[in-house]
Amino acid sequence: MKKIGIWMDKQKAHIVTLTSDGEKLDTLLSDVEFFNLKSGAPSRTKWGGPQDVVHERKYLEREKHQLKEYFEKLVHAVKDADAIAIFGPADAGEKFKKELVEKHKTLAEKIKTLKKADSMTENQVKALVRDFYKNPK
Repeated sequence: MKKIGIWMDKQKAHIVTLTSDGEKLDTLLSDVEFFNLKSGAPSRTKWGGPQDVVHERKYLEREKHQLKEYFEKLVHAVKDADAIAIFGPADAGEKFKKELVEKHKTLAEKIKTLKKADSMTENQVKALVRDFYKNPK
């Protein structure tokens, strides 16, 4: 039985695979760009002066497409799993689960948990996944 645990955020996913042969950790980096949106006039200008135009919708749309590509890579990496546990600090895990439910129903049925977990080292991620599958709650 191939049990997989994923710790993920928008930057990367640590994929821990537990099999009868042992455990393996792979890291999948995303291509999601992080936009530092700046708007407003510099502090030396008076109110009502020229301001930068921010095309937030354009940035958000680009991020949405980049997340979909990231999720497709992740689906490809876990497609032969028998059980999947998803952990992570932000809403990336929830978005990934939603993507699975909408487009990959057979994988979505294999999700055992979706839990919030702060940033962790690779060894902490391995321990989290091992502990989850020893004592699933």
